[in-house]
Amino acid sequence: MPSNKYSAVIMEESNNMTATAAVNGDTSPAEGLSENDSGVELTNENSPLTAAEPPSPFSPKQNGDAASPQDDNQCSSESRKRSRKRSEEEESTWDSYSEEKASGPSELGLRQRPRPRTIFQAGLSPHTNTKPRRQNRKQEHSMLLCASGPRTVVVVSGEVPEAPRLELMEQDSKDSAQSSSTLSSTETQPEYNDNKGFGIGELVWGKIKGFSWWPGIVVTWRATGKRQASHGMRWLQWFGDGKFSEVSADKLDSITAFPKFFSQASYTKLASYRRAIFQALEMASIRAEKTFPPCESDNPEDQVKPMLDWANGGFQPKGEEGLKPTHSANSNPLDHQVLDVSLPEYFPSAKRPRVGLCKNKAAPEESYCREQMVNEVRMNKCSIEEFCLSCGKMRAATFHPLFEGGLCQTCKDVYLEMSYMYDDDGYQSYCTVCCGGREVLLCGNANCCRCFCVDCLDILVDPGASNNARYLDPWRCYMCQPLLQYGVLKRRHDWSLKLQEFFANDNGQEFEKPKIYPAVPAEQRRPIRVLSLFDGIATGYLVLRDLGFKVDQYVASEVCEDSISVGVVRHEGRIQYVHDVRDITKKNILEWGPFDLVIGGSPCNDLSIVNPARKGLYEGTGRLFFEFYRLLSEAKPKEGENRPFFWMFENVVAMGVNDKRDISRFLECNPVMIDAIEVSAAHRARYFWGNLPGMNRPLCASGMDKLELQDCLEHGRVAKFGKVRTITTRSNSIKQGKDQHFPVLMNGKEDILWCTELERIFGFPVHYTDVSNMGRGARQKLLGRSWSVPVIRHLFAPLKDYFACE
Repeated sequence: MPSNKYSAVIMEESNNMTATAAVNGDTSPAEGLSENDSGVELTNENSPLTAAEPPSPFSPKQNGDAASPQDDNQCSSESRKRSRKRSEEEESTWDSYSEEKASGPSELGLRQRPRPRTIFQAGLSPHTNTKPRRQNRKQEHSMLLCASGPRTVVVVSGEVPEAPRLELMEQDSKDSAQSSSTLSSTETQPEYNDNKGFGIGELVWGKIKGFSWWPGIVVTWRATGKRQASHGMRWLQWFGDGKFSEVSADKLDSITAFPKFFSQASYTKLASYRRAIFQALEMASIRAEKTFPPCESDNPEDQVKPMLDWANGGFQPKGEEGLKPTHSANSNPLDHQVLDVSLPEYFPSAKRPRVGLCKNKAAPEESYCREQMVNEVRMNKCSIEEFCLSCGKMRAATFHPLFEGGLCQTCKDVYLEMSYMYDDDGYQSYCTVCCGGREVLLCGNANCCRCFCVDCLDILVDPGASNNARYLDPWRCYMCQPLLQYGVLKRRHDWSLKLQEFFANDNGQEFEKPKIYPAVPAEQRRPIRVLSLFDGIATGYLVLRDLGFKVDQYVASEVCEDSISVGVVRHEGRIQYVHDVRDITKKNILEWGPFDLVIGGSPCNDLSIVNPARKGLYEGTGRLFFEFYRLLSEAKPKEGENRPFFWMFENVVAMGVNDKRDISRFLECNPVMIDAIEVSAAHRARYFWGNLPGMNRPLCASGMDKLELQDCLEHGRVAKFGKVRTITTRSNSIKQGKDQHFPVLMNGKEDILWCTELERIFGFPVHYTDVSNMGRGARQKLLGRSWSVPVIRHLFAPLKDYFACE
């Protein structure tokens, strides 16, 4: 087993240890979901691997966890900024308890049942005299954040044992800290006898609504201190945090499905996820009696890599049989859920100062490095462009798109994935500077959706800057304040152009420049022939006609009947609809062609990082990209054909970095990122790959574009916001802000956006989707999957130099 050596790399052993506890919750809700957990967690120094972990706000009342009455009272005076802080009362409670244990008999052991106490709910400010602030915490929307709850708290006194053990099953959640008599029961009826499998002790992957797949172990209900599981349900204890959840057996899979559910992005980013994976694999290796050769490298990732390779290879040679529990279902569950881990791996040295919870999880290293960076910039006059603004490392790999400074390669990849993730309240999911942040402050500008974390303010601006900002109402962020220098933080004057450049050159892949076709003389231009894949509601055809192109043929592949109805009715049968893209053959392309323009955007469900159950580029609907690539290859001019040929592929920005790079590798070009906020009243950031002329030119609004929400409303209706957040197929995407307000006032009352107003926001003609007696929900779904008309007009406009126009 590599655990001992692996642990030694993480942290230096110490003879005197202290117990630390932290209130935290790590979640990964999908868009529109808001169930999170809160509980007690160890500080980040105790994680199996050392890396920055983006903090994740709590959400109360998950899996039966209820806040105490004291928490409810404190909620009324909670700061409106999102926070994750530990109360002074709880801090003193833990400190006094540790001192009491230390001064008692020299006893080596684990504290399995702490004395009852009041839990201070994460996110509530200890200040009761502050002015009301934003009281609804933002929700984490990345698959990268997964459920986290009460962590095991160990009190160690005396000398450090050679082989301490970490007890995963902690009877310490807010509603399950009960006396030992409660856990005993006279009921002897068998558990989990519904013929759905997954008996007690089995290692599994579990999924609950709004959270990512996470490794856990099936336990008896007696271990939870709660009721028996309902029919078809299982009680799970999650690795990494020891939290209990009642999960449907239909949402479980064997741990042997490791390649299917393991998330490399989460493993890279989250210490809690690495801890869970390590614990699950260590238990699996113990059961399978699997040993690993010693690793000569001191890199923790190199030492864990053999375990990951073993899991991805199917846990050979014993496979699933070797992972079955050896105990009986009636055995004490506490006996078989103990992992042998080295003490320094999970608990900091007694000499190491305790880190406050308003700090980022990587605070000891990261904050120290960034403070050093600030000192070098201020005192030694070093250029801040040499440092990573997110973690403080030197030798930045690229520039920061918004502020003067750089980003290292790791932080750059995180920024690419996270910067365009938004929560239910419409604000960014993570800090604008570092794309992390455990506690963030929301900009008070109604038209700004940015947030800044406490660490960035206190380190980069000025110590105490976050406290000063808490009591400003409204507080305006550093993207909205005047262009000045705040500490070492200074907004770039050309940040908009830098943002475009950052996303256009984000992966270091070098491709040959696309062939540039010379403009065609006016008298030689002919009507355009288009192949549109995943056509939707014929946005491409609408834009071409609006620009005055003569369209000789427009062949569209679409499977949604409502979308086809819109295209047929609104364009009077001038679009030739064909079958599913998977059924189109080379013979069809030769028969319908030749084509001058191929466009399309495959479904983003399994690519979007906000979907915790996404299957990626190579499974589910993600594979449809390869259908686009196949048909694009068939439609390209053959050798010897000297004619202009253009293509464009669109997809969501919030996708995994590896998926985006794979798409770029197949299409042999890097994408440009375009946000419709520049030419419309709504955010809609999308990647566009292609060889259209001038794709990376600045996006400029025209006189016909409706840039403000008020411009899109019907008579007598008043907009409460200047812009709205990204409109999706979900009905709750219409609501705005932390309090989920409707964006329109009519007759003094809040109201939703009408369908005609949604159509104006997207740039479509009024009543464009009003066909086939479709209801409001169906029409919003069509619009939520469509392209923004002004953006497509911006991309297609240069084609007027190549094809005939009316």
